[in-house]
Order: sequence, then C-alpha cells, then structure tokens
Amino acid sequence: MKNLKTNYMGLELKSPLILSSSGLSKKTNNIITAEENGAGAIVLKSLFEEQINYMSEAALFNSIDYPEAADYIKNYSRHNSLNEYLDLIKTSVKAVKIPVIASINCISDTEWEGFAAEIEKAGAHGLELNMNVFHYDYELSSAQIEQKYFDIIEKVQASTKLPIAIKMGKTFTNLPNFIKQIKFRGIKNFVLFNRFYEPIINIDKMEMTNSSALSYEIDIKQSLRSIAIVKGMMPDLEIAASTGIHNADGAIQLLLAGATGLQLCSVLYKKGLKEFKTINEDISKWMEKNDYTSIDEFRAKLSYANIKDPSIYERFQFIKQVTAIE
Repeated sequence: MKNLKTNYMGLELKSPLILSSSGLSKKTNNIITAEENGAGAIVLKSLFEEQINYMSEAALFNSIDYPEAADYIKNYSRHNSLNEYLDLIKTSVKAVKIPVIASINCISDTEWEGFAAEIEKAGAHGLELNMNVFHYDYELSSAQIEQKYFDIIEKVQASTKLPIAIKMGKTFTNLPNFIKQIKFRGIKNFVLFNRFYEPIINIDKMEMTNSSALSYEIDIKQSLRSIAIVKGMMPDLEIAASTGIHNADGAIQLLLAGATGLQLCSVLYKKGLKEFKTINEDISKWMEKNDYTSIDEFRAKLSYANIKDPSIYERFQFIKQVTAIE
C-alpha cells in the first residue's frame, strides 16, 4: 500500500481517514476496530453543553421539594457527566496507538475553559470545538454572533496547550474572512462542516420531525467547494472534511481540493468500520495508477489557488450551467 501518512492538528496520522465524532466513537470496541482497519485518528463522541444543562435541570426539578439540596444535586449531575467523559478519554487513549481527539459542543463560553484543562490531563491528543451558537436570534448582529465564537475560543485556549480544531457550520456570510479572524487568534485547524439535523414536517401526523441524520455521497459538494477556496487562500491551514465521504472517489476529490483529514461517519453506520480498510486501499490503488507515492504530492492540486480558472468555484458558474440547458 502507498504512503497515506498525513499531518492534522500537528499530529502525524498513518491515514487521513478519521472516525468522526458520533455514537460509534463512544465505545472502546469500535475505536479498537477502527484502528485495526486503518483509521488514522479518532474523534470521540461530543460532549454537549446543552445535554449537560438538560440533565442538570432535570436533576434540579426532581429535588424541587428540597431547595437546600438543589445546588448540590445540580453540580453533582454536571460533574458526573464530565467525569464520565474523562473516563472515556483515558480508556480510549490506553486502547489504541493512534491519536484520540476529544470533542466538546459549545453554545456558550462558561466553564469550558476549565474542562479543557481536564481533557488535557486525561491524555487527549487534541480538542475539537464544535460550536453551535444559535444563529436565528433577530436581536443579534452577525458581529455579535461571531464574537461569541471568539470568546469561547479564547477562553479554551487560555487553559490548554492541546491543539484545537474548530468545527464550523455552513451559515457564515463570508466564511474565509471568519476563518481568517480565527487564524489570527492562533488556530490553524478546522473541520468543514458540522452536520446539523434538519427538521421536516410530517403532513399526515401534522408534526415536526427530523430528516435523515445520515449523509449521502452528494453531500461532499459544499465542503469540497469551501475547502478548495479556503485552502487556496490560506495554504498553511489544516482542514478536515466532514459529511458525505462514502468512498475513495469522494475522499480523493477532497484531498485534491486541499483537505488534510477526512472524517467518516454515515458510511460506517451503513457498511461498518471495515470501510476504513476499503477506502484506504482504493486511495492507494488510485495513487499507484497516477504515479503518486504520497498524499502530499497531490493534496490541494485542484484548490482555488492551483487551477487555471478559479472562478469555477464561484457562484456565477451556476448561471452558465443553467443557461446551457435547453
């Protein structure tokens, strides 16, 4: 097999394929199996701030008849959730030799700086910040929303020396500019993009429900375009692609666009953790066919900065395509 080594978050990975943060990465057996099949790194199941708050409030509600115990119960519930996550980190780091990256899903800048320090002590090799600041409050300006992200980042940075990756959503007016501002704060690792559950309406039951949580191959399009543009503008960034990577074809496209890491999730739910081995082998075969000995030889070869007509990544190409249809 060809040399599939890559560097992400300053960590050397034997393969760019990464087990994404999901239900799969909260079980030690899955983590071991992922490594055995060629995963280059593991991102543990995210610890959600909203979930911790919900559990704490539930515990508080159950103690409503004993107000003097409320603070104790609320704090116990919170710390119990955090300690369980620290145990997951410790167990995972002992179970495998590949990098183990912790993940926290933040909606505010409270408490996470202290917990980031605990994650470092537990032995994690990196920290993925999956920030989900609510975007649809009409009282907030774009600048105010962006400042909330900066506040979280700066507080976490102040409490840990772990490499940090920012997992981004797709809904920023000018994504390259926002990433540039984060880069000025000393972070060069990003994940594009977070996959949010999107609601649909069941017209028979007249109720809101979630659409499929799993991605499809076609879903790589947005991350492909954005990675190609951002990597072309800021080549020193290390960017992991997320959502829609189901085979070597999509993986190779994203590497050509400039991706450093490739986070797999839905394909593993559909086909199993053995897909790490399949995709690695198929990438290697493609490299052999095209006379590449390492990924670095072709990474970002088709990024925004490296193609003759970078406008192909821009919106007006849609007009060209539509007007050509008769």
